[in-house]
Amino acid sequence: MAYFEVPPSGPSNGRAVLLLHGKNFWGAYWEGPARALSAAGFRVIVPDQLGFGKSSKPDIHYSFDGFASNTARLLDALGVRRAVVVGHSMGGMLAVRFARNYPERTEKLVLENPIGLEDYRFVIPPIPLEQLYRDELEQTPEAYLDYIRHYFVRWDSKWEGLAEVRARIALSGEFPRWARSSALTYQMIYQQPVRHELPLIAVPTLLIIGQADRTAVGKRYASAEAKKTLGDYPALGRAAAKDIPGAKLVEIPGVGHIPHLEAEPAFERALLDFLR
Repeated sequence: MAYFEVPPSGPSNGRAVLLLHGKNFWGAYWEGPARALSAAGFRVIVPDQLGFGKSSKPDIHYSFDGFASNTARLLDALGVRRAVVVGHSMGGMLAVRFARNYPERTEKLVLENPIGLEDYRFVIPPIPLEQLYRDELEQTPEAYLDYIRHYFVRWDSKWEGLAEVRARIALSGEFPRWARSSALTYQMIYQQPVRHELPLIAVPTLLIIGQADRTAVGKRYASAEAKKTLGDYPALGRAAAKDIPGAKLVEIPGVGHIPHLEAEPAFERALLDFLR
């Protein structure tokens, strides 16, 4: 399990922040928030979960419980007893499970455009693993770049690296292993919803929601009618904030799935205000 750590660049406040990445991402895209948190005195820990980034990509049954356990063991290895847990996209689902399994280790919880604010099983049919694997292998670099562009309202070429990594992997002998772990983690997201656990969260929680986001895992497999209502983040964010006890909601207008890239100042301001 690979990770990177950023120590405080200013006077330490003695607190740690854990940044959890999404499914089509890896830890390095947290660079901006990691620098801001470090400057504010936080120790920042950014793992690549198994199956992602620089971590191993085993052919196993992936689970949010397993990811949470691995993450807790990483904190143990680093001598961190308690941390603020920040999760984006799939990392938001993991952050919910971590806070549920380890409330005593979760100082605060921050969910940035988390997927799983709706139960995809209700509207998207189950897809066989072999079809998911084949679809990963057959997706072209151009199609994947177009997919990544849809995460943003105002695209900037500086974000092309989010697609370039996959394009490079596709040229290597490791691509089948990467594609299979991607298919397996799709099934994890689909089969292991956390939406129904939101009322059970027992730590202070902040939701940061880009209002132009319409992301839904497996949307390509949904019916034309279902696609019209999937991924309505303004409505999903408000419903989640109502269900999480005492949750605070920050809505960022005109921003897509990744506020910490597309609206970095607004995201960091909301995050740091909550942590203070």
